[in-house]
Amino acid sequence: MSRIDLAMATRPAGGRGPAAAHRALRIWLCLALALWDMVALTCGLSVGLALAPVDGGLRDSGASVAALLMAYLIIAFHNQAYDPRGLTNATTSCRNAARAFAGTVLIFFLVLFAVKSTSTFSRAAVLAGLGCAGGLLLAQRLLLSRLLERHFGDRLFAELLIVDDCPIPENPGQMALVDAQAIGLRADLDDPYMLHRLGMLLRDHDRVVVACPADRRVTWAQMLKGGNILGEIVSPEVESMAPLTVGRWQDMATLVVARGPLNLANRATKRLLDLFVTVPLLIGLMPLMIAVAVAIKLDSPGPVFFRQQRIGRGNTLFSILKFRSMKVERCDMDGVRSASRTDDRITRVGRFIRRTSIDELPQLINVLLGEMSLVGPRPHAIGSTAEDILFWRVDRQYWKRHALKPGITGLAQIRGFRGATETRADILQRVEADLEYMNGWSLMRDIVILFGTVQILVHRNAF
Repeated sequence: MSRIDLAMATRPAGGRGPAAAHRALRIWLCLALALWDMVALTCGLSVGLALAPVDGGLRDSGASVAALLMAYLIIAFHNQAYDPRGLTNATTSCRNAARAFAGTVLIFFLVLFAVKSTSTFSRAAVLAGLGCAGGLLLAQRLLLSRLLERHFGDRLFAELLIVDDCPIPENPGQMALVDAQAIGLRADLDDPYMLHRLGMLLRDHDRVVVACPADRRVTWAQMLKGGNILGEIVSPEVESMAPLTVGRWQDMATLVVARGPLNLANRATKRLLDLFVTVPLLIGLMPLMIAVAVAIKLDSPGPVFFRQQRIGRGNTLFSILKFRSMKVERCDMDGVRSASRTDDRITRVGRFIRRTSIDELPQLINVLLGEMSLVGPRPHAIGSTAEDILFWRVDRQYWKRHALKPGITGLAQIRGFRGATETRADILQRVEADLEYMNGWSLMRDIVILFGTVQILVHRNAF
């Protein structure tokens, strides 16, 4: 069994099933909450329509209600009104719903004034309808939150406790328990396979708490920062300091050291952008990709695609796809040697497709599969080095960049930081740009980076 097989073999107590079931349950509950929001708003608005129907009959009335419901759904989604963490918190749930409803009402009145239709409605009917709709919305939110809190409590979220060389608690509560020493899991920033194992362990959980000796907390914290998860370290000695960024596990304080950089709404928005751009691109570029595949087969023996393990989101490994641009017998599977301008491993077709970035096109398949995003930190091979030093040894913040999906392009690329990493500065500049992108993500920034990438498809450092 290979090292990667060993890294993937371990599962926490309870396996992937319970954790995945938690996630599925939350999705269904959020959908149910959205449905009940629609029912409450429809019933409330119906009161207003009953008092004074819209001129034009039932069809116009239904269209107005449907438009208002759609506007509320969009605003509520972006206002975190369907964040799973608010399902059992009545205050959070009602506050977010009220904000979304207020925004919807504001848009409603602006549209009425813009199209000069205020005379079509009875003011008393509109106020009655909106008042009933808002009241029913908050009432059902309050009721559902209380019911869910009473029935589920903290069981809606999959939580994991990793114990590393510490006493194992007799009752970890609802947490899945992992004895790190028993399964051979250790805090080691110099072992990508160990980070992969941790990533596989965490991928279906929402929160992880690590109990370990004090001298290992910094290393565990660094490992969790790239895990795309709410990560905490048990730290009893900070109890008397009462810092602001702490959590709790049973009777002990924990330091909150990691949190996924994007919330649910932002992740969904980013994924929609990926699909919206990737699907048409794959269809439109299919003739070019077929032509390149034929040219590669005619130019040199071997497969059309080059597959290589790269470090992805959560520090887990995935197989990246590229058009093969090197001779099969001389391909570097670990990425130890960066390609150079005079690289004798590159084929004739390979030199052209690398210079024009056509060799990257198969990564659109990785995006379609959800392994990559169009925009994000570029994924590196495990053996990548700068001045013969592994990337993560040059800068320990290197692992943090993997809290997001890797991208075909990114902020570092449009700033010209691409090509061979010959010096330590080459990787330091890329890590700095990646962390800047991660900390300041926005949909507009992704769109700007995509347009900026078009201008650097042919680049002096692409060889």
